[in-house]
Amino acid sequence: MDEIRGDEIQGDEIRGTARGTAPVPLSVLDLVTVGQGRTASEALRTGVEIAQLAERRGFHRYWVAEHHSMPGVASSSPAVILAHTAARTERIRLGSGGVMLPNHAPLVIAEQFGTLEAMAPGRVDLGLGRAPGTDGATAAALRRTDRLNEGADDFPQQLMELTRFLDDDFPDGHPYARIHAVPGPVQATAEGGVQSPARPPIWLLGSSGFSARLAGVLGLPFAFAHHFSAQNTVPALELYRDSFKPSTVLDAPYALIGVAALAADDEREARRQVLTGALSMLRLRSGRPGLVPTPEEAEAYAFSPMEREFVDNWLVNIVHGTADEVRSGLDDLAKRTGADELMITANAHSGEARLRSYGLIADAYGLPDA
Repeated sequence: MDEIRGDEIQGDEIRGTARGTAPVPLSVLDLVTVGQGRTASEALRTGVEIAQLAERRGFHRYWVAEHHSMPGVASSSPAVILAHTAARTERIRLGSGGVMLPNHAPLVIAEQFGTLEAMAPGRVDLGLGRAPGTDGATAAALRRTDRLNEGADDFPQQLMELTRFLDDDFPDGHPYARIHAVPGPVQATAEGGVQSPARPPIWLLGSSGFSARLAGVLGLPFAFAHHFSAQNTVPALELYRDSFKPSTVLDAPYALIGVAALAADDEREARRQVLTGALSMLRLRSGRPGLVPTPEEAEAYAFSPMEREFVDNWLVNIVHGTADEVRSGLDDLAKRTGADELMITANAHSGEARLRSYGLIADAYGLPDA
């Protein structure tokens, strides 16, 4: 496999800086969740408010994740959401956590994120995953094919094609040598061109060893989905570090982990809020996706023994409680995994609870309030 170049990317565009007393940089992963009685418009407005709070309080980046055919998740179009958010923020890094590459033509993603880079220069991350971000039938509808394994199996090839479009460096004789992703580097080489050749750094996302090894071999930053694959976190990070080869992108490994965490004013309220996300996940895994239930519905739900076991196991990996308890849990997780950055996702029924959680976590770490 060819090397990922990214000649205009520097490690300092990838590595964050820890603020306050946080052990590592803190960031935000937003699923733009839609609760019962709430609209997608309200969820998207909350997403902007979370990004603005994160920027003001010194979180390093704000990412959104691509999901499809899930009523409770309004983030089916990361590029659209990021463009909207870029217009309402000034400094925070914005990115996809991630775009599911097999669902798209690489040229389309290069164009979308080249456009975002032109809108918010030096602030855009392109995180890529190889899962569909949905069920098999929806993936088939997205890809216009029933050969669902094709996209995942071809992921390294798709990645290299996307990178070539971003860098505008297909070799002479390649069928795409005369095709250019615009906005992009070609505008800097056109007569009279002044377009910056810079492009968003690529991150690989994963919940197993495949993307960990690939990110290491290519010398790319790596994001691991600890929030739904906690048992694989340490092995995947070890595999990434062991496989890492320095590149023009990074001279040393850099890994963040997605962490489900929610802080509230007291333990009982935190438990009420995270139970809504757990019930929502139970329904999703049971083939009954819907809007995120209210805390009242979640508390009153009659769990079967099997359902209770699922929910209890799910809640074990959510850091929740008072601000001090969440801070202690995040500190322990950073130490245990050696992660270079923690990306916090707060799933709850209401936007108010999510905003409150990020504010409490920022306070617990003494983050600035500019």
